Amino acid sequence: MPYQPVKYYQTGSFVVGNRLLEPDERTVQSDVRRSNTLTSGHRACQGCGEALGARYALDAAMRATGDRLIAANATGCLEVFSTPYPESSWQLPWIHSLFGNAPSVATGIAAALKVKGRTDVRVIGQGGDGGTVDIGFGALSGMFERNDDVLYVCYDNEAYMNTGVQRSGATPPAARTATTQAVGDEPGNVFGQGKSAPLIAVAHEIPYVATATVADLHDLEAKIERAMQFRGARYVHVLVSCPLGWGTASSDAIRIARLATQTGLFPVFEAEGGDITAATKIRRQVTVEEYLRPQRRYAHLFKPEVRHDVIARIQARADRNIARFELLP
Repeated sequence: MPYQPVKYYQTGSFVVGNRLLEPDERTVQSDVRRSNTLTSGHRACQGCGEALGARYALDAAMRATGDRLIAANATGCLEVFSTPYPESSWQLPWIHSLFGNAPSVATGIAAALKVKGRTDVRVIGQGGDGGTVDIGFGALSGMFERNDDVLYVCYDNEAYMNTGVQRSGATPPAARTATTQAVGDEPGNVFGQGKSAPLIAVAHEIPYVATATVADLHDLEAKIERAMQFRGARYVHVLVSCPLGWGTASSDAIRIARLATQTGLFPVFEAEGGDITAATKIRRQVTVEEYLRPQRRYAHLFKPEVRHDVIARIQARADRNIARFELLP
């Protein structure tokens, strides 16, 4: 479908605030020339953090590449709600692949562009935590090992939300899902399982790795644009809240994501060539209990009685991140 100019419609204090900044510091969304890469009409749930994160990430990538961008998208929520056949909300060259091979498809596109001498066109791969941390993990590691010229973005809502909220390798300890029920002495997801995809990406010593959340969209945009300044494999891991799977109010998507960072449970950092180069300090430290209580996936930790032992173990994980990444000012 040819690109269709859209009327500038976004208003509000967020845009007004950005107009006070220098033009090159303003968010992409406050620019009348933004590409609206993921445009209106999709079928995401109300308050979907993934839809918000993808819109900001792809618009930032489009600005960084002069609108010369191709996207490979894994199966998952993002693909399902944006492309119900025969419709699509994407306004860029976009291809849907299988659940686990988006990194490989993106690599193939990059290789074809290299053969054609098209160094001006860049490639982005994207998917949820299921298609990235689990099913597509081998393909992703191969992409890192070969240092293919692809930016891969994982939108992490911490479970397989599209298929009914099943546990993934990114599901946090004690969280209730359809496959980690709140029963037994250790209800919810088991402690010690899963993996940290950002730290594994750092261990591959690829040119650029970053984490971000939908609670700080300006930071997300900046990291996507920063990633596009590198050649080779790059990885950005974005925490995207999910009202359906997390059991939160749709209006709390930003607040919950912010609490994840302010507890230390989700450290926000950057790395280059295998070394951590920056970490976002916690502005107002809160306990993990403040983060857990609003989410129904953790309701079993507070009723019929408060599970202080489990909450203490989660707090210990947050404290370890705070010390490891030096998150306190």
